[in-house]
Amino acid sequence: MTIGPVEFILIAFPGNNFNGEIAPALADLVDSNTVRIIDLVFVKKDAEGDLLIFEFDDQEETSAFAAIDGDADGFMNDEDIALAVATMPLESAALLIVWEDLWAATFAEAVLASGGVVLAGERIPHDIVLEVIEALEQGDAQ
Repeated sequence: MTIGPVEFILIAFPGNNFNGEIAPALADLVDSNTVRIIDLVFVKKDAEGDLLIFEFDDQEETSAFAAIDGDADGFMNDEDIALAVATMPLESAALLIVWEDLWAATFAEAVLASGGVVLAGERIPHDIVLEVIEALEQGDAQ
């Protein structure tokens, strides 16, 4: 069984202002076979740093995620979740998603079949990419 790269993303909503408006975009990624949801967890952190971990069907503002296809349960334990949200600001809500990058599964299979071994990989932060592209474009204009 070939599995594409698996990654997690933690999206914080300061002031606990989570409204579920990102659910349709996530559903599009799943429906287009771009990603496969492995786990999906919602977290709230209060002013004292206490965590409330809940599933999409536990609160009204997260009910929009019910229609998204995926396993969405059990991949991460409470310790994994606490580690992932350690830097989350106080008085905020967050969505923690673990997904498989299905778009990369064919490439991963080819790497393995050719005897290749991935030695490193990391996502480059969006703001750094924009900064470098802008600098390159300014350099080309001169």
